[in-house]
Order: sequence, then structure tokens, then C-alpha cells
Amino acid sequence: MDFPIIGVLGGMGPYAGLDLVSRIFDETRAASDREHLPVALLSYGHRITDRSGFVFGQTDINPGYAIAELALELERLGAAVGGIACNSAHAPVIFDLVQQKLRGRSIRILHLIGETVRFISETRPDACRIGCLSTYSVHQHGLYQHAVEAAGLEAILPADSVAEEVVHRAIYDPIFGIKAISNPCTEKAISLVRQAITHVQNRGADAVILGCTELPLAVPPATCTVCIDPARALARALIRETSPQKLKPLGGM
Repeated sequence: MDFPIIGVLGGMGPYAGLDLVSRIFDETRAASDREHLPVALLSYGHRITDRSGFVFGQTDINPGYAIAELALELERLGAAVGGIACNSAHAPVIFDLVQQKLRGRSIRILHLIGETVRFISETRPDACRIGCLSTYSVHQHGLYQHAVEAAGLEAILPADSVAEEVVHRAIYDPIFGIKAISNPCTEKAISLVRQAITHVQNRGADAVILGCTELPLAVPPATCTVCIDPARALARALIRETSPQKLKPLGGM
């Protein structure tokens, strides 16, 4: 049986793309190789300018141009639905350009942040106060804050100092950050991410979004009962939109 191809735009960072693909496999009903869904991963990080760098004016090259070009490469491979393994790429100044460039094309890119908030309503209907951890660009532009509040929930944000000096540093520090050392992450990066989770919990968060695709690499949600993994949310959405009969129930079987 031929299943629709799922497209994954990776390289932002590379291990985040791999992590999204592994989540797709984890969430698929399959008892053999041939029962798994076809996935096309493009991990071309060298072609995509840094998303946070663009948002903060450190480069004037919008990464949305390269992301859209890669989406069209996925379309040529046969993918009709795709996902971007990067939260910062969903800043409107980037994501809107991608959507503009793909207008009239057959491939459709799902919105990671929107799917994450939908996932919260499915898995944590008891949670009303949602902690939002992310890169500093996502934090400053309130991408998760706005989406969470639009869903009628309360967004619990870290203090700016924690968002910049703890979370962003855990991701971007050139010596110990997750982008520099991803597999396995350093103890320093893991410690900082856990510190940030505790910080928003102390502010009243019932659940905590790990809103950078690198954060779950440091603290796998399976080891953190309050954590929400956007990669899992997007993986389930990609299966739902291509082969819904192959999607595992939330219980995992």
C-alpha cells in the first residue's frame, strides 16, 4: 500500500530534524518496515540563515526564502504535507513569507506552534497555566504566549533574564549549548533547562512547553511529566493530515 509522503524541513538544528522524524515513527501504527510511513527529511542547515539572528536584525537575509525553496524540493519528492523542525521559523516575519512563496503549490506546511497548543488541549485538558520556554526570539515576540492565550489558557513566561541567560544560553552557548553539543547534551545545558522548567513551575505553570526544538534533546519529555513536546505534537499532526488511520492513540498502542 502506498502512503502519502511526509516532508520534514530539518537542519534547524540537525538533531531537531532527526528528533521529529523519530517522533513520526514513534507515533505510527506499524508492525514491520513496510508498514511505516514514508518520510523525506531535508537537513540543509547550511542553506538557511539563523532564525533568531534574522529576527534580531543580525542578518538581513530572511531564512523564509530558503525554507520555501526546500519545501518545494520536498514537493518535488512527492510530499503534500510538511513540517518545519524549528519554532523560531514560525515567527510571522519568516513563516508568512514561506506561506506566500508556497501559495498555489500542492505542499502544505503545518504550523508547529498552533499544533502544539492543540496537542495541549488533547493531552492536558486539566492544565490552565502553561509555561512557555523558548529561544529568546520566540520569547520576545510572544509566539507561544499569543497562541496559548488565544486558546483561552494563561501563559506563564519566564523572567526576561531567565529567558536570555538560562534558556537561550542553554541552546546557543558555543561551548556547552545544545546546538554545539547535541548527542548527548552537556550536563551544563541539561541543568540550565531543568532550572528554567522549575522557574516557570514556581510561577504557577501546570504544564511547560519546551518551545525550542532543541530543548527536548536536553530534557526528554518522558523524563519530565509536566513537559509538552512540540515535536511530538507536530509528528502526530503530520500523520493525522496524511494517513490518519496510522496514527497511534494517545495511549501509545
